[in-house]
This record gives sequence, structure tokens and C-alpha cells, in this order.
Amino acid sequence: MHALYGCRSQRCQALFLLQCSHSTPLPIVPAMAIRLMLAAAAFAVLTPAAASAATGPAPALGVNYGQVADNLPPPQAALLLLRALNATRVKLYDADARVLRAFAGSGVDFTVGVPDRLVPRMATDPSAAAAWVRSNLLPHIPATSITAVTVGNEVLSGTDAAMLRSLLPAMESLHAALAACNLTSRVSVTTAHSLAVLSSSFPPSSAAFRREVLPYMSPLLGYLARTRAPFLVNAYPYFAYKADPDRVDLGYALFEPNSAGVADAATGLRYDNMLHAMVDAARAAICRANYGKALEIRVSETGWPSQGDDDEAGASPENAARYNGNLMRLVAQGKGTPAAPGEPLQVYVFALFNEDQKPGPASERHYGLFKPDGTPAYDVGVKAPTITVPKGTGTGSGSGNNGTGGLVVAQGPGGADGVGPGTGYYTVSAAAVNKVKSRRRRCVESLVVAAAVLAMVSGLC
Repeated sequence: MHALYGCRSQRCQALFLLQCSHSTPLPIVPAMAIRLMLAAAAFAVLTPAAASAATGPAPALGVNYGQVADNLPPPQAALLLLRALNATRVKLYDADARVLRAFAGSGVDFTVGVPDRLVPRMATDPSAAAAWVRSNLLPHIPATSITAVTVGNEVLSGTDAAMLRSLLPAMESLHAALAACNLTSRVSVTTAHSLAVLSSSFPPSSAAFRREVLPYMSPLLGYLARTRAPFLVNAYPYFAYKADPDRVDLGYALFEPNSAGVADAATGLRYDNMLHAMVDAARAAICRANYGKALEIRVSETGWPSQGDDDEAGASPENAARYNGNLMRLVAQGKGTPAAPGEPLQVYVFALFNEDQKPGPASERHYGLFKPDGTPAYDVGVKAPTITVPKGTGTGSGSGNNGTGGLVVAQGPGGADGVGPGTGYYTVSAAAVNKVKSRRRRCVESLVVAAAVLAMVSGLC
């Protein structure tokens, strides 16, 4: 997103305006019988979310949970806000243990990140990748669902030759570390790209990767195809509008139904919003590199700021509400892009909170759906729980601790303990918070037993 998350390259993205098997049964020895019984017990305590994962992904909203701030509420509050949004997928830029512990048993699927600074070492020292997995993933799986790891952020848009050379080896080291723990069927390894990796994007069918990026991108695409990992793209129509507000149709950027849209004469496809054109531009570039059919494309970041500097055209609460509100409806409908209409597009909105310590223009600090106090930054049509967090109980990269004392949440979409059917609102008192913690602790204990059993049966490290 920015220097603390990795380069997002506003200026470069702005160029892509339209991106586009004895008859007598043999007795089972006691040890084997015990193992089989324990395995059955393990499956009995699998969560509904884990069971449903086998049926394939369903349309679900994802949200980026950045923490470059000193005034954010604790992760428990973030969970309630995400439930209000019906968001079941969360992307972190690290593997924050506080967040992963808080979401144990929640059913939320996490994508966690390896920071840029660790990429070179993982590339040259496989033991570093193994150590990272042991420290950051194994303590939380399976209590917390972690489905993907991103290695760096927008690395191939940068100019650091050492980083460019290190990216794929680091991803392969991490994949090998996961394989040693029998986790590759559960956790994929990928990396996110900005649209600046493209040399052309309009019309979408003409898109191609930049010549200087291809020596790194082509083998990376081969790796993604072999491991069935998704291709991640950070796509921001806002940058295109900001760069040329006089010529870029605001309605087209905001998913507005009255937008005239854009046609791709080479394919006959018509695009009624810029985000879909951007995704299909990435799809065309992948196909041109002969890896397209094997890869799923996900939008790992997209959003619209609710405030900006005087020279940041379009940064307003009204436009942010229109963009993210329309985007959420699009995701809920399970729609794909014109070039892949049968493949629901998985999208991660940037971001959950406004982050007051992010550098750059004012817009960088105003991408949040919520303010740090838990109130909506603007109206996106959801009934958000009201959160009161006494001073000093928040989290983030700045001051504060991760305590939950004094957390008060008004009613939201669930019962009085925040779980199950209710009146459409949360009611969480101090006693209710303890009840949720107790229930979550029992769930986590069961899942830990399951993990130990499965480890005996399958050799999970």
C-alpha cells in the first residue's frame, strides 16, 4: 500500500486508466485402533468453516487489516466490525500473533504476510523460512484459519535488483517449509503486484507485462501454476481518476449503473466499471505469458479514500461510500469479470481502519471503512456495532497495549454474546465478553486436540 507495506506506485497505477483394500477380517492392533479412534474424534471437532472449505470458495468479502496507527481498538473489536460487514476473509501485512489469537475459532480465513525486509534472507537461507513457519503459523493453525501467505508486497514494481532476484526463491523456500509440515494443501504462498508490472493495459485484451519484469514474472507464474496459488493484484481506480479527473468518467470508476462503460473491440466485451477492466488486463497479460488458464486472480487491495489533500481529486466520503458500497454489492452477487464471468472475483477492500501514522498524502490516512473509535468513516449501508475502548487498550504499531478491559459494544448482527441469530445487533457487556472468551477457549482447546491427533496420523510437524 505504501512504504510500510511495500510500494503501491500511485503514479504508475494512474497510467492504467482502463486496465484493464482376506475374506476373514484381520484384527486391528490396539495402537492402530487408538489412532483411528483419535482421528475420528479429530474430525468430529472440526469447525463448520473448515468443513465448508472442502466445497470450494463462495462469494465473500475480504478486508485488509492494516495497523500503521497508534490509536486502533483491540483485535476483538475488529472482529465485531468485520462481522457487521459480513466479511469472512482478512488480509494482514504481517502475522500479528495478537490478531491471530483473537480470531481463533471465528471462522475467518486469514492471508498473512512476510515483510519485504525478510525476503532476501528467506531466499538464501531455507532455515529462515522454516523458522518463520514455526514461529508465525504453527502456533495458530488450526484454531485460526490461515489460507495464504504473501511474500513481500509489490516487489516486482520496484527497482531493487536484489529484491527482484530474491522474490521467487523466498516463495519457494516458504512453500518447502510448509510442505515439511504437511500444510501446502491448506496454505498457499503467493505475492501481490501493482498494475505497474504491465506495459500496456488498454484495451484489456492487449495488456502485457513490462519487458524488464518478464524474466522474474514468467518463472513466478510457473510457480503459481504448479502450486495452484492465486495471482494477487492491487488495483485502484481512484489513482486513475485522481491523475486525470477531467477525462476519466467518475461513474465508471465508482461502479455507477449509469456509466457509459468501455468496449474492448478485440474481444467484443464491454466493461461497465474500471476495476473489472483492470483485472482482465492482468488476466490478458498472464495469458500472453502462457499461464493464464491455470491461475485464479484475486484483488488483494482496492479502495477509495474518504479524505485527501486539496490536489487529490475525488477523495471524499461520498465517493468512498459509492465505491465501497457498490463494490460490496458486486462481491455479494458473486459476479466475475467480463472475460471470466463464471469465476466470482475475490476482493479485499483496503482498509478496515483509518491509519494515522501512514506517510504520504492525506488520502493515505483515510482509506478506512471505520475510524479508530469504531464509528463508520462514512455510510456503506451496514449497521456497525458501537465500540467504546478506554484509552490505552488499543493496538497498532504505535503506543497502547492489547488488553480488552472496558470493551463495550452495542448491538450488532448476532445474539447477546455476538454469536448466532439475534435482533440484528450485538450486545456485549463485560460478562458477555467473558462468555465469548470461554466459548472460544473451549473451541480452541478442541481444535488443539484435533491438531495433535492429526499430527500423529499424518505427521504434521
